[in-house]
Amino acid sequence: MVDVLIRHCDVLRMEGGRAWVETDQDIAVEGARIQAVAAGGSLGAAAGEVIEARGMLAIPGLINTHAHVPMVLFRGLVEDVSVESWFNDYVWPLESNLTAEDVYWGALLGMAEMIESGVTCVADHYFFMDEVARAAVESGMRAHLAWAVFEHQGEAQLERTAAFIREWQGAADGRIVTWMGPHSPYTCGPDFLRLCARRAAELGVGVHLHVSETQAQVDLCLRQYGLTPPALLAETGILDGRALFAHCCYPTDADLELMAAHRVGVGRAPKTYMKLSSGTANVRRLLAHGIPVGLATDGATSSNSLDVLEQMRLLTLLEKYMGGDSTAFPVGQALGLAFEGGARVLGQEQDLGALQAGKLADIALVRQDAVHVWPRYDPAANLVYSSRASDVDTVLCSGKVLMRGRELRTIDKARVMREVAERLGRLNQRVPGNRIATYPV
Repeated sequence: MVDVLIRHCDVLRMEGGRAWVETDQDIAVEGARIQAVAAGGSLGAAAGEVIEARGMLAIPGLINTHAHVPMVLFRGLVEDVSVESWFNDYVWPLESNLTAEDVYWGALLGMAEMIESGVTCVADHYFFMDEVARAAVESGMRAHLAWAVFEHQGEAQLERTAAFIREWQGAADGRIVTWMGPHSPYTCGPDFLRLCARRAAELGVGVHLHVSETQAQVDLCLRQYGLTPPALLAETGILDGRALFAHCCYPTDADLELMAAHRVGVGRAPKTYMKLSSGTANVRRLLAHGIPVGLATDGATSSNSLDVLEQMRLLTLLEKYMGGDSTAFPVGQALGLAFEGGARVLGQEQDLGALQAGKLADIALVRQDAVHVWPRYDPAANLVYSSRASDVDTVLCSGKVLMRGRELRTIDKARVMREVAERLGRLNQRVPGNRIATYPV
């Protein structure tokens, strides 16, 4: 008897830039992994939990490769401002109000949102990360966690981060992975970045940071150090191990060669770039160099949601529109980016990104009976262009059912929303000059 048996679902398949759907399939889950995927009715009916999924599309759990999950606490507070004002006048003053307990409840709120939209894995970059880890353990999600550090906080904060890494690496049966998290080359100078690189190497973890979000950031780095941000990171040793670049919207050709030669993955959040008018598409440039690219939401203060499906749709449309080529970035490539691409960015391509025997059982079941996806000529195309987060019915992570029939099993959503509501009057206050850092560009 298996632990979970999903019966008579359709299954998304991807290979070589193609995507198609196999109808009427069963998925057997034993422990944390997929035991088998086979024709409907062929795997028997004995299981700890049987999920009848006829008419639903089974997809790998979506992967959010760069987020600031607890920033959902500030959703809707920062609209229609410049990038400089977004940081200096709003976000960094607001974040100075945060306590560890605030971050815990904000993390749970964001994780509830992600589970409801089919996301099973997130690479989060924020503060009080032991609280985010605690929320991830309770939610059942998979989480790659980096404690954001600024140079002005000094080596003491770097050591606090190292202690977090030692405590949480591999926790929750491997669902928790830790990273070193210097904020960016514009808030962390070369000497501090070298310290971060050395500590990451000593601890055996990668580095997750913001890189080349805007052209102005690139220009600043060139003026200060005579190097582009990726070149500076290479010079300081950050690229000697695994690196995750958030955004990287303005790489030079030399940057791309450098990134391809190292273990650099990129998380792209197109909604943020559109909203803040801060970045570009050009994902095809990265892919042409063999650089892994995954989808990201950034924080809900800039993107207003943690919906990876929405980010996939926007990125696909931007690639077509900005490239002036309607044939560019076809459905199969978009889906490959969402699943296999995200897994490669996080270095988990052996375990995530596809529904096959031996892979971790991170699975979302998407309903296909709504009017906005009917008729169902091409379910794969519907997933890219028509499906909504609210179509996600059931979610498993490491074989554990986190949501079924739109009902969360691991998070008390009503309590989380009450706890967050009690904090809003304090969290939305901005004190002039009181901010966690200063945006210099």
